Amino acid sequence: MERAVICAALLLGFGLTQARAQLTLPEEAPPDGATLFAAQCGTCHTLNPADPPRQGPNLAHVYGRKAGSMAGFHYSAGFAAADWVWDAPHLDAWLTNPQAVIKTAVMAYRQSDAAKRKLIIDWLKEQN
Repeated sequence: MERAVICAALLLGFGLTQARAQLTLPEEAPPDGATLFAAQCGTCHTLNPADPPRQGPNLAHVYGRKAGSMAGFHYSAGFAAADWVWDAPHLDAWLTNPQAVIKTAVMAYRQSDAAKRKLIIDWLKEQN
């Protein structure tokens, strides 16, 4: 009886190993800036210049634009004092912690992964 149980366990284990060997899952595609933007930013922002602002301002041609200057969007008071343009260092700091850049910012999104921030920033730059 004991020997039969051991044989059954071995055969079951062999069958599971064979099944695992046959079921290979495709590798997950690495993220790209467009996908990250759509998934993480696209609910509140658009890049289409013809679209009205959403929860956040339209980000068409944001790279190189003066902060708080998108016509038709009502910015928080802190943006009135912003005297810089959206470049890689400012976007990186902003995506890391918006309230550390502008205390009155109402953006809740934060991206702690530096590689993902870089993908989003590089993609925004390419859209100009």
